[in-house]
Amino acid sequence: MFGKSRGDLVEDAKSRVKQVSAPDALRDRTPDTVLLDVREPNEWNMAHIPGAVLIPLADVEEKVESAVPRDSKVVVYCASGNRSALAADTMQQMGYSDVASMAGGIRGWADAGGEVE
Repeated sequence: MFGKSRGDLVEDAKSRVKQVSAPDALRDRTPDTVLLDVREPNEWNMAHIPGAVLIPLADVEEKVESAVPRDSKVVVYCASGNRSALAADTMQQMGYSDVASMAGGIRGWADAGGEVE
């Protein structure tokens, strides 16, 4: 018997975490909402949401606690919504209760009129 594929892991994570659309994330953003970018530094350098925090997916377990308070409202994003679902799932397991994955990622954010730099 084989283990789960990455696609299976992503789909499992998506079934456990809140998904928000980019337009909803943009509309519902408050000054204290933490936008967490889980892409790689080279992707961040090409474009990112102003004020976002960068913690690549591979580093979330190790670094998120020192960068994002557990009681924060967190919207996690990546390029398309897969890595962000995995990160949001991990964060929920770590005790973050108000965390969501942004479906559509930064592309969806930009398409919805969100600012990128």
